[in-house]
Amino acid sequence: MPGPGYILDPAFESGSDALGSLPLCDVRLQRDARFPWLILIPRVASARELEDVAPAGRAMLMDEILLAGQAVRAISRALGRPIIKLNVGALGNITRQLHVHVVGRRADDEAWPGPVWGVAGAVEYRASDLQAAMAAVAEILAPTGTIVWPGAGGF
Repeated sequence: MPGPGYILDPAFESGSDALGSLPLCDVRLQRDARFPWLILIPRVASARELEDVAPAGRAMLMDEILLAGQAVRAISRALGRPIIKLNVGALGNITRQLHVHVVGRRADDEAWPGPVWGVAGAVEYRASDLQAAMAAVAEILAPTGTIVWPGAGGF
């Protein structure tokens, strides 16, 4: 449930798909099949920096980042491209609302070893790969009992 005054920045709608909610964060899948990539957005009104989240919320955010890392690894396995490195970042230079990227990396991805930010040419997921990615995320997050997926019982 969003905190009072929380509004999702519309910029997230154009590049990612909503997957559900954890106790603190909305979970979104970045629309770029080149990288298994989740975005966590804490539902804290006007939060731009980590310091804008109360200490208990920061601890919860770390737990949710670790859980998202497991989900990103599950996406990579489901798509037959296991990752070798997990990148976590909260930059916010363009979209200022506090959010954390959790990105799986491979030595053969087109941005390696540099950052994924600013690498042009996002590739849309094929329908079957998108379903596999969503199912992989659900397998990791749904058993926690804390995820509420859009649309009762499915994606």
